[in-house]
Amino acid sequence: MVLIVGLGNPDKQYEKTFHNIGYICVGDVAEILGAKFKKKECESSIAEGFINGEKVIVARPLTYMNNSGRAVKQLMAKYKVTEDKLLVIYDDYDLPKGKIRIRASGSAGTHNGMRSIIGETGLKNFARIRIGIRDEEVNIPIINYVLSEIRKDDYELFASACKKAGEAAAEFAKGVSIDNVMCKFN
Repeated sequence: MVLIVGLGNPDKQYEKTFHNIGYICVGDVAEILGAKFKKKECESSIAEGFINGEKVIVARPLTYMNNSGRAVKQLMAKYKVTEDKLLVIYDDYDLPKGKIRIRASGSAGTHNGMRSIIGETGLKNFARIRIGIRDEEVNIPIINYVLSEIRKDDYELFASACKKAGEAAAEFAKGVSIDNVMCKFN
């Protein structure tokens, strides 16, 4: 069993914001799996699919970004997911817009959603895909920036980054080692 979580905020007003890149990306993952977000459980919207006979849970926590850890902890307990079978996808202000970075483990950095997951689960050796959102031309406070809507000029760039990240997540779900996924997609 593999659990792929995309971080974001559930309300319609956040739908096209930078902070919802994780939500957007797991939509691509679900599409690759032929799965639909139909269930709500563990404070999450869930899509279930299969790759090579293994069940894959794709989730969008409904707890808001800063409490994402609550949902992840519940999902891991319900589905008995181990740390090595967890992948979290999220926006990263520390990376240039459109760049993806895959890691096998790490800290929360400046991301409150990741801070919540690490705090709630006590884990940090799980895979993550970070999608860069920083725009050097924009000079506003981070909190205002991450909650602002993605500019139409950048839709294609972020759609491409999310597609690539979704493909990387599908490789991970197939059982490809995170090191090999990093070599292929970083």
